[in-house]
Amino acid sequence: MHRMDISDSWRARGAIDWTIALAVALVMLIGLPVKSALAQVKPGDFITPDNAYKVKDLLSPGQYPRVLNGMTIKVVPSARIDWPPPYQEATEKYASQVRLSPDRRSLIGYVSGEPFPAVDANDRDAGVKVMWNEMFRPISTDDYDLRYYDCDSVNWGRNKPHFSIYDVAVGHYAGYNEVGRTEVDPIPTDPDFLTTGRLYMTFNGPILAPATDRGGLELKFRYADAKRSDDIWSWTPGSRRLRRLNYQMSDTASGPNIYDPNHWEGWSGKNQFYDFKFLGEKTMLGAVAVSEVPDRRCPTDGGASHCPDEWAPRHYYIVQAVARFNQSLYSKEIIYVDSEADFPMSVDLYDRTGQLFLNYTSWMAYSDRPEPGARIAIYPFKREFQVGSSTVNIQTGFSSVCYHPSRDEQAHDSWFINMGAVQRNWFLPEQVAASAEGGRWVTGN
Repeated sequence: MHRMDISDSWRARGAIDWTIALAVALVMLIGLPVKSALAQVKPGDFITPDNAYKVKDLLSPGQYPRVLNGMTIKVVPSARIDWPPPYQEATEKYASQVRLSPDRRSLIGYVSGEPFPAVDANDRDAGVKVMWNEMFRPISTDDYDLRYYDCDSVNWGRNKPHFSIYDVAVGHYAGYNEVGRTEVDPIPTDPDFLTTGRLYMTFNGPILAPATDRGGLELKFRYADAKRSDDIWSWTPGSRRLRRLNYQMSDTASGPNIYDPNHWEGWSGKNQFYDFKFLGEKTMLGAVAVSEVPDRRCPTDGGASHCPDEWAPRHYYIVQAVARFNQSLYSKEIIYVDSEADFPMSVDLYDRTGQLFLNYTSWMAYSDRPEPGARIAIYPFKREFQVGSSTVNIQTGFSSVCYHPSRDEQAHDSWFINMGAVQRNWFLPEQVAASAEGGRWVTGN
């Protein structure tokens, strides 16, 4: 057994029942106005700009303007999201030995599974623990490869016709975790971690279209060392070489979109570079089990989101993140983490003047396969897949909305999660550069 040292009690997963009544009781203890908000909505309600007031307190401040600008919501009953059995078994086996480092920024004794199954709202370290759970979340513990997705940049507007400003098609969004592995050998730790200290590697690219950007990509290594920044490289057609980026640029989007490397899948900042504050727990609406994959293009907001999709009452942990050492473009970020999925369903980002700037929203599917027509990526249990996302500039209405997978893909096998479909050696910078030069990755387009 390899133990991770990167500077308690276990609650049985089967005993968790996040009913609305329990969530309301928890929220009332911290004074958040959810009881009256929940009373205004019920399963079967269809939320539009005309009755958006009903869900104002059930959405984040950055999500509510989406509805005012045309995004619609179908309210459905809440349903349980179970962990993949290997992840649950790893949590039961190892969680009791995990603790925070003396400076409360890193983990000691982590092997795999969820580091902190019991998060106490009264714990001064609750925010830090929630974010470490988010880091080692159950959605993809070993490797993942999203093949062929696309992102469309538009301006939002109530009943505004869809007009694409920039549409980019990407070959892969892939990653390989060296720590916390639960389903694919080597388990639970890749021996390479003992040499490199890398927690994971992730790759986004190459761009397939438009032709002017073909080959563009980004590569990132995340390290366990609390003081070591990520290694980040980008490849652009103009330079025709990998260019190393500093960490401060991780909050900066490239090209005509507003996604950046620190907010892939909602949140991917380096935990040790932030101060986290637990703001409370609350029942809110989240799209954790949408029924249509590939996800819909919203017809009533200019295509700036996915709708109409199913949103259900969910129990969220709310955490404030403030970058240390002035390393961020944002004065603060408020992260809304689903307590069962350990996944950021909404992130509100505030500019340096303290004004709400961007909102990131996730849309998820919960199934034993990423798409109904999948023939290869089929699992013996249900798991979460992120099938859509959108970042919108609240101040201007400029939005980038992504489809995971693309609405144009034909294979119906899109997400390959914990299937050994990604190998560690694929992330060598020289391999990535060669893939970008040819406009295709090692697995092809």
